[in-house]
Amino acid sequence: MPTDPDAPGSGNGDIGGLRRRIDEIDASLAGLLQRRAELTAAVQRRKLARDREAWPPPRDPDRERQIAEAMSELAPSLGVERLARIMDVVIAESIAAGTEGLRGSGGRVT
Repeated sequence: MPTDPDAPGSGNGDIGGLRRRIDEIDASLAGLLQRRAELTAAVQRRKLARDREAWPPPRDPDRERQIAEAMSELAPSLGVERLARIMDVVIAESIAAGTEGLRGSGGRVT
């Protein structure tokens, strides 16, 4: 459960302390985004193995909506729509990172 950064005794009375905590979260996010991109690459390779003509491999809007809805249960203050927008960028960039190098010369998957 999230804690109130302004609560008495939280030790976060200054902006510098709050920013350090944000930096720690950002470092964790970077690792999670890297792992997500790796898994996305594996999914994209499997999609291309099924249909080599599908380039770029299609996205799944229903699954993406389910992701945003599930995340909103964990972070209700962000809401489904905001999380859908955030995840749209995360998914698009994960796919971009995961598909780099998958397309070879002559339109073949490498």
